[in-house]
Amino acid sequence: MNSMPAELRQSWHAQALERRLAPLLGAPTVEVLASADSTNSVLLERARQGARLPSLLVAEAQTAGRGRQGRQWQSSAGASLTFSFAYHPNATDWSGLSLAVGLSLAEALDPARPGASPRIGLKWPNDLLLEGGQGTPRKLGGILIESLPLRGSRVAVIGVGLNIAPLALDGLSLGYACVRELLPGAEAPQVLDRVAGPMLEMLQAFDGHGFAPLIARYSARDLLAGQAVGTTLAECPHGVADGVAEDGALWLRVGGQRRRVASGEVSVRAVVDPTGAGSRGC
Repeated sequence: MNSMPAELRQSWHAQALERRLAPLLGAPTVEVLASADSTNSVLLERARQGARLPSLLVAEAQTAGRGRQGRQWQSSAGASLTFSFAYHPNATDWSGLSLAVGLSLAEALDPARPGASPRIGLKWPNDLLLEGGQGTPRKLGGILIESLPLRGSRVAVIGVGLNIAPLALDGLSLGYACVRELLPGAEAPQVLDRVAGPMLEMLQAFDGHGFAPLIARYSARDLLAGQAVGTTLAECPHGVADGVAEDGALWLRVGGQRRRVASGEVSVRAVVDPTGAGSRGC
């Protein structure tokens, strides 16, 4: 990561965004940093120290951004949007939360159009992929949710990373896509302004009703449905994706049976028998 000056490179209008978000989830504070190791890590530490929540924190650059399974999230100032939101959820069951957040981001950036297929699809459990133009869908963004037990309750920290502008990165298994392919000329502050409100509205709805009411909307963007997939779970190594359950778990068809996958990583893979009949059970 290149070093950067202490001042911000872009105009974020954080106070104006804070006013717009005031009616949602207890009037969150909005802060933008020029650089941070990880916005998730900063908010987790602040919560331990008793900082006021809810809070939305943006970093123009992250030096140690994290993805799922301990992966590094690569980002660059001006070419990426990285932010985290910390709050005390009312929901006691967080199952499907990452799917709900991903859906809110996808719908905010790519609203449904009558008669047209969505450009942004969702790969269970936490990836946004951009379809069209270059063959295989490519990764547009990702979500990392972490939690912290705190004085009899829990704090949820939702980290979001979105690619905004073209950037040459190596070793990406899902390829690289950016928001400007969908919204030409978009800048990170504009994208934050577009997605923050819908994401907080989705969190409010999730607090009250969970993931179940969102299944149809998620299914319209589900990139795994009907695909032969492999998983990182030894007890359920592969099958055919068959939608998601009311709690956000992934359904797999394996050997003529329907099995649940509630954790781990899933990837599309080639398979001789697309029914999964020849697969080991799970």
